[in-house]
Amino acid sequence: MLSILITIYNYNLLPLVKELHRECLQLGIVFEILTQDDASNSLHNIKNIEINKLPHCSYCSLEENVGYRENKNILVSKSKYDILLILDGDCILPNANFIKNYIDHIDDFEVIYGGRIHAQNPPSATQLLRWKYGKFMEDQTVAQREKNTYGATLFNNTLIKKAIFNLIKFDSSFKKYGNDDTLFSFELQKRNVQIKHIYNPVQHDDIDTNVIYLEKTKHSLENLKLLYQKQLIPQDYSKMLRLTSKLHRYKLTYPLSIFYTIFGKLVENNLKGNNPSLLVFNVFRLSFFSKLYMK
Repeated sequence: MLSILITIYNYNLLPLVKELHRECLQLGIVFEILTQDDASNSLHNIKNIEINKLPHCSYCSLEENVGYRENKNILVSKSKYDILLILDGDCILPNANFIKNYIDHIDDFEVIYGGRIHAQNPPSATQLLRWKYGKFMEDQTVAQREKNTYGATLFNNTLIKKAIFNLIKFDSSFKKYGNDDTLFSFELQKRNVQIKHIYNPVQHDDIDTNVIYLEKTKHSLENLKLLYQKQLIPQDYSKMLRLTSKLHRYKLTYPLSIFYTIFGKLVENNLKGNNPSLLVFNVFRLSFFSKLYMK
C-alpha cells in the first residue's frame, strides 16, 4: 500500500522512523519504511543501523555520494508499493495522526502536499537566518498554498503515486543545492497532475547555520538561472525570475549588480552575523541574482 521514503545525510533518523513505524502498525496498514544515507560516513549511522531491526523497515548507506536528487530517485526505485510518502529526514512530526491524515485522502489524489513549519521559538543566533526565512517567508497556510498550487509544492513531505514520480524523477544533472522542487513541480503542471494541499505539516528540525545557508542560497539561485537558461522552466514560473525580468526591462538589474559587487561582502557579513535581517537577505538575493542574470 504505502512506501515511506526518507533520505538523509549525517542525521540520526531513528526517532522519526520509530514514530512513523508505531503509527503505521497502529493503523494496521500495509507499509514499508525505506531510508538511505548519502555516503556521509556519519557517527549517526551507528544509530541508524538499528532501523533494520524494525519490521518492514530498512536502512542503508550508499558507498558513494550521489547527491540529494539521485538519492531520492534510487530510493523510489527500491520501493515496492504504488503510493509513496517522500520525506526529508531532518523533520519532526507535530501531529500524532500524521500518517492517518494522509490515509484519509489516499483514494482521491495524484499528489498531496502536507506542508512544512518551523519552530515557534528561534534556535541559536548562528542559525537565525534559515529559521527567519523559513518561519516568516516559507511557512504557508493551506489557503496561501492553494493560490500557487504547483509552485508551493515541495518534496519534503509529499504523497505521490509512484507512476507519476517515475514519469518525471529528479534531475540529478544539477549537483548544487536548490530549486529541484521548482523543476519537479513545473513538470507536474505541464502534465496537469492534480495536487491537493492539506494541513499535515512536518517541522523543519536540522536548521543550517547562517554561513551554510548563505552559501546554499547562492547555489540555489545559480540553479535557478540554469533552469531558465536551459529552458527547463518558463520565466513566469518563478517569482524571482519574474521580478528580475521586470527590473531588467526598467534597466535596474545593472545597478543592482553593481550594488552587489561593491557592497556584497558587507551585506554577507550582516547575514553571517548573530542578527541577520530578512530585508538585507532579500536585497542580497535580488542583487546576487541580478548579477547572475546580467552574465
